[in-house]
Amino acid sequence: MNADAWRPVHWALFAMIASSFLMDGILFSLVPATLYLVEPLSGHATAILAADSISFVAGALVLGRLGDRMGRRSTLVTSLLIYTAGAAAFAAAFQLGRLDLAVAIATTSLVNFGVGGETGPAYAALAEYAPARRRGWVMVLAPNFWNVGAALIAALSLRYAELTGDPRAATTYTFATAVVLALLLLIIRYHIPESPRWLLARGRAREAEEVSRRYGVRVPAGNPAGAGGGLGRYAWRLLLLTASFTIQLLAYNVASYYLPYAPGFAYGYAAALNVAVSNVGASVGAFLLLPLIDRSRRSSFLLSMAGGLATALVLMAAHGGPLAIYMVALFANMIFVEWTWAVVSALESELFPTARRSTAVGLVTALSWLVNTAAIVWGGEAGAWSLLWLLAALWGSGVAIAALWRALGIESSGRELEELGREGSSPRSLPARRPPFLRNLCRNRRKAPASSALAHPRSRFYIFESKLQ
Repeated sequence: MNADAWRPVHWALFAMIASSFLMDGILFSLVPATLYLVEPLSGHATAILAADSISFVAGALVLGRLGDRMGRRSTLVTSLLIYTAGAAAFAAAFQLGRLDLAVAIATTSLVNFGVGGETGPAYAALAEYAPARRRGWVMVLAPNFWNVGAALIAALSLRYAELTGDPRAATTYTFATAVVLALLLLIIRYHIPESPRWLLARGRAREAEEVSRRYGVRVPAGNPAGAGGGLGRYAWRLLLLTASFTIQLLAYNVASYYLPYAPGFAYGYAAALNVAVSNVGASVGAFLLLPLIDRSRRSSFLLSMAGGLATALVLMAAHGGPLAIYMVALFANMIFVEWTWAVVSALESELFPTARRSTAVGLVTALSWLVNTAAIVWGGEAGAWSLLWLLAALWGSGVAIAALWRALGIESSGRELEELGREGSSPRSLPARRPPFLRNLCRNRRKAPASSALAHPRSRFYIFESKLQ
């Protein structure tokens, strides 16, 4: 929904999409937060989490593509119906005493297929609804409700266990809470309007005008961010964003979910507390990024990776000491995990054409989660210290990627999606800011005769520059 200023309709749309991320966080954390309560299944945590991760990948690919074909609204409703059915089936099987390993994998995989499938259409809708000057702010706060949801379900699981003293009752109440909230969200989601930008990209200009008129905002101008063409011309963006999201995803999951079950972890008795503290830290961290995100995406990106590396090293030093100190270090690390997630989410949602945006977000998510799936299998055998060293290595790689983007990447803060799409659609378009040696190289290429190596279209320098866009 495009408009020059933030209006009441934007608050309503923000609340609708933010509630989706809240539900995603609840459902994604449902199994890790309750697995320790289900005695027969707790020993199969690695197998269950690996199957769930594969389903998340499949959902991101399938529903991400459907988000560009069916529309943002229809796909969001579809994904909600899928994961609500999975959660309800898990709770019913558990209550009836029929929750064996096969049923647990099938039902939790269905939940994760739906949650993974929401990433493409939800991020696409969020970017397309928000005014350009507030897009970064929106991309920080709305996905942050994922962390709120994860922390909420972990806290409820602990509270139910404390009140009942019965792991079976606590698990039933936790899943029942998730199902009730999902049904309430279904009512809300039916009121989400379709994105005018998506309607324009599908050639439905009259419908786009009607939606814009109904909500009192202007229709997006011009061709909606490159409606035609594929994602091949954005290969370098896909590669760098996939690598960055993989780093953030692994850092989040290793510290929040995998370490508590790893051999040699000093605080294995506090798995639910670990999940809760991680997500509270991430939730708080989002607010600290607000003053910077809409000033510069590139600076925000570099700062988030550098902060993640520094706090990961502190986390390593704190492991084995008092639980309180470790949790403080974990809390601080999660602040920068959230920063990285917010910046990468903003970039992947605004640097691709409208007709391919949901697919691109789903593809970045799926490729990152494939690596995450391999990490689950490896993490089941890895010790706590191996995972802590992995954290440090991930953040170090992230600093290198963010520094590259800081030097060569596009600054997208405050710019319309259509402008970013046009800039990226030309195969010869260059980054908004280039180091002096690349600027000189370009001048030499323009001045060189046709037979010069620098002028040749297959010159390695030319290929690097043109593909970085």
